[in-house]
Amino acid sequence: MAQLILVIGNKNYSSWSLRPWLAMKQAALDFTEVRIPLDTPTTHQEILRYSPSGRVPVLQHGDLTVWESLAICEYIADRFSPNLWPEDAAVRAVARSVSAEMHSGFVKVRESMPMDCRARHPGFALNAIVQAECDRITAIWRECREKFGAGGDLLFGQFTIADAMFAPVVSRFMTYDVQLQGIEKAYAEAVWSLPAMQEWVAAAGREEESISYTVQLPD
Repeated sequence: MAQLILVIGNKNYSSWSLRPWLAMKQAALDFTEVRIPLDTPTTHQEILRYSPSGRVPVLQHGDLTVWESLAICEYIADRFSPNLWPEDAAVRAVARSVSAEMHSGFVKVRESMPMDCRARHPGFALNAIVQAECDRITAIWRECREKFGAGGDLLFGQFTIADAMFAPVVSRFMTYDVQLQGIEKAYAEAVWSLPAMQEWVAAAGREEESISYTVQLPD
């Protein structure tokens, strides 16, 4: 089989990279990881060696290049691990819907709560705009767990791409001390305790690069 190569950014900061990396780990795939530190003078040119978009993540599988996190996850499910989506067509449609919503939405959460696995900001105060997005996220978690979560601790019971898409949010909620209760808290703890997630976080803690950013809440 052709070698799988996943090109990612810093594990401490690259939320987009975490998603396919976690899905591939959960699928028990053998792949080579290429890590390109972000925000350096050579970052863009280095990534262009692998990705036509100049961004990470990107997957190379033989002569095929797949860029963008959700597309990579979809490819992995199609080729190697169909159980990364729920088996039932209707439930699978819901899983795809919440994955796509996470992929394209929640802009204020991304802007105001940059991923930083190593940092902790206790007592971080959210304004109404960011809180509303957080509330929508936790509503998704609660509804999926209540309707489809039997048989496991994750959104659709067992691990799916939907969990990979929300894993960076779990990390953000940990960093920015977002208070969770009940079903939502149990779900976040289940994602955080995944061995692959802990492997990522431990590696992020060993990274030496530091990227400066400003936490700024929207008006």
